[in-house]
Amino acid sequence: MDTQVAKLFGIALRARRVSKDISQQELAFASSLDRTYVSLLERGLRQPSLTTIMNLSHALDIQPWTLIKDLCKIQKRELE
Repeated sequence: MDTQVAKLFGIALRARRVSKDISQQELAFASSLDRTYVSLLERGLRQPSLTTIMNLSHALDIQPWTLIKDLCKIQKRELE
């Protein structure tokens, strides 16, 4: 289950980043993260801490719960 959640979070994060038309490098800089870490998150190879979710959401100019809500929507679609 943990790896599935990480993958879904990565899909949600990448979709939000692409919709804002910013690169991984730009997102990493704006959220005080390393670009390789952003890449690992988007590929579902790492799970973010609450602090990381807060930093990413601030950089994406969205509410933190938006990423979790997006994750849940993606999961629901996959279960249908």
